[in-house]
Amino acid sequence: MQGCWRCQFTFGLITQLAASRLSGCGGRKISQLTWSHRESVLHRFESLVGIGRFCPSGYPENRRQIVSHFCTAEDHSVSYQQLKDLLESKAVRLIDVREKWEIAEHGKIPGSISIPLGEVMEALQMDSVYFKEKYNQDMPSKSDHVVFSCLAGVRSKQAVAVAKSLGFSRVQHFPGGFSEWLEYESSKKK
Repeated sequence: MQGCWRCQFTFGLITQLAASRLSGCGGRKISQLTWSHRESVLHRFESLVGIGRFCPSGYPENRRQIVSHFCTAEDHSVSYQQLKDLLESKAVRLIDVREKWEIAEHGKIPGSISIPLGEVMEALQMDSVYFKEKYNQDMPSKSDHVVFSCLAGVRSKQAVAVAKSLGFSRVQHFPGGFSEWLEYESSKKK
C-alpha cells in the first residue's frame, strides 16, 4: 500500500473504529458492508480525522483498494494458551504496543518488548544495534514469529497491519490483550 505512515495508520483504524463509531453502520463490521456503504464510511472517517491535512501529497489514490485491503485482511490472532505455549518455547517475539505509562501502571506480559504503537513503524525499520540500545532486546527479523499485544486487541491489530506493510511475514496479535492475560493468570493462582 502506498502513502505515508499516517495514512496507513489511519486506514488501519477503519477496521476497528469506522463501522462501530460512525452512525449508519448498525454495529456491523466494515467487511459486512456493501462497497458503496464502505466508501461512505471511509469518506465520513476521512472527514472526521482530516486526513487531507496530514499528508495531501502522500494520499493514496485508489480508495476502493484501501478499503478492500483493510476489510479483507485475515484475522491473525492467537489465543491465551497459544501465546503461553509460544512464550514457554521461546518461539515468538512478543511486542506490547501500549503506552509506557500503561505498562508502568498495570504491568506487562513477562518476556514482552514495550514499543508503543506510535513507534512501531519506526522501530521495525531501525538499525539492529540502535534497536537493541533503545529496547534492550534483539530486533526481530522479517521472518521471525512476532505477536503484538495491547490492552484489548485494538492497537495490536493495527500493529499487525503496520508490520505486514513492512514485509514481516509471520505476525499475529493477541486480541484478548493484557486484560485477558491477567484474567487467566489470576484464575490459575486461585
